[in-house]
Amino acid sequence: MGLFGSKSKKVTAARKLTGSVRFPGDKSISHRYATLAAIAEGPSEIHYYSTSADCASTLACLQKLGVKIERKEDVITIHGTGLAGLRAPGGNLDAGNSGSTMRMLSGILAGQPFRSVIGGDASLSRRPLKRLLNATFQILKIQILSIEFL
Repeated sequence: MGLFGSKSKKVTAARKLTGSVRFPGDKSISHRYATLAAIAEGPSEIHYYSTSADCASTLACLQKLGVKIERKEDVITIHGTGLAGLRAPGGNLDAGNSGSTMRMLSGILAGQPFRSVIGGDASLSRRPLKRLLNATFQILKIQILSIEFL
């Protein structure tokens, strides 16, 4: 008796297989490309950017920082402002549940001349950030006496 009933079927190899396969965009690469494109000067095209909620959070945060982003079918165009062209967001930046968004933008925001607050959902807010903060402060040669969590 076969796995799916009483009849078994024999499958033979095909002589030829034609068609195309398109793989979804990779989350990790999409975050990085978008972040780098935002601080580059001029437009960058990203084909097959990930459609994940985490990657959407990265784009939303970048838009709040003054980066123009356009989407046409499977292509996202990010109009980079240059590192010095980012502007203070009108409110808190929301990373959603994306640790990648939080980590990558924290490094960029730490060197900006404006104050910014980046947060996320309850799950992201419970994640430890001590390692990220220590590394950022060490790079910037900042000594922190206290940290305030909002």
